[in-house]
Amino acid sequence: MPVTHGFDPVAAPDAQVRAAAEQRQTQLTKPAGSLGRLEELGNWVAACQGVCPPRQFERARVVLFAGDHGVAEHGVSAYPSEVTAQMVANFQAGGAAVNALAAVAGATVRVVDIAVASDTDPSVSQHKVRRSSGSLDREDALSDAEVTAALAAGRAIADEEIDAGADLLIAGDMGIGNTTPATVLIATLTGTEPVAAVGRGTGVDDQGWIRKVAAIRDGMRRARPVATDPVDLLRVAAGADFAAMAGFLAQAAIRRTPVLLDGVVVTAAALVAEDIAAGARDWWLSAHRSTEPAHDLALKHLRLTPLIDLEMRLGEGSGALTALPILRAAVATLAEMSTFADAGVSTSAEKSDAIDLAK
Repeated sequence: MPVTHGFDPVAAPDAQVRAAAEQRQTQLTKPAGSLGRLEELGNWVAACQGVCPPRQFERARVVLFAGDHGVAEHGVSAYPSEVTAQMVANFQAGGAAVNALAAVAGATVRVVDIAVASDTDPSVSQHKVRRSSGSLDREDALSDAEVTAALAAGRAIADEEIDAGADLLIAGDMGIGNTTPATVLIATLTGTEPVAAVGRGTGVDDQGWIRKVAAIRDGMRRARPVATDPVDLLRVAAGADFAAMAGFLAQAAIRRTPVLLDGVVVTAAALVAEDIAAGARDWWLSAHRSTEPAHDLALKHLRLTPLIDLEMRLGEGSGALTALPILRAAVATLAEMSTFADAGVSTSAEKSDAIDLAK
């Protein structure tokens, strides 16, 4: 497999371990297939970990990528850009939805400022690439040097977390206006017309939606000539936060670490990451289906089926954290249930044999 854009090749999850997990599912004290998709999820975790039965996640980690976008200054969001920096401080203080959900799901949260328009605490800005990304409808979002730096930042962040023991990663996002570049990326890569892909984002009114459609249309016009080059696409029509997320998702797959994907912003970055590091998608699981139309388009393109659909559209990793207990349940059932032999429970096959002997 060739190395693409400086990233190492992606190895697939362990097929032999997956087969062993599938076999173990048939030996557990339940009718075959009775746990439905939980069985498939447990098998996937086992294959990612390379061991059956799988281990319960001990260090699930959310990394929130924060960045502003110049296009937000043109009326595509219901909130001003100042909210991004304010929310970064809120994350640090533990007062956001992601913090509450992480506590319930058994995960911890890290915030990184990749392109917030204003200054943030030095503890979160060591990987900062620039202040806000360019307005993609009328200028390139990044320079060549900046897209390279952002990809490297995402890669480094993944390495930092995995080296510190993270065994499950979640990418979260924070950035006013970021559903606009997300939709540009998704609509461009899936060949979708803007009006079929544009949602309400933070809740814009009809006039805001019209402005958003126009910005996405103009962004797509600029994106199409570079659509076959994922790095150029990030440079022209995305932003530093998207490039960092793409690097993070690609590197997680290279490092054989499973990822729960959140909503439309993260999944847009995942589309590009799959083009950067082919096969990365095998290490990702879609946590939920956002209300944003572009999210469903991206999931179909990646051939990923979300775990839940609760009409969420917050971002921050909130959908992934809501779904994480389901993934933990899948691991627990595969790892902790007794087999028929261990529990002394008869199987249907044993019952059939007994009937035959009685005859």
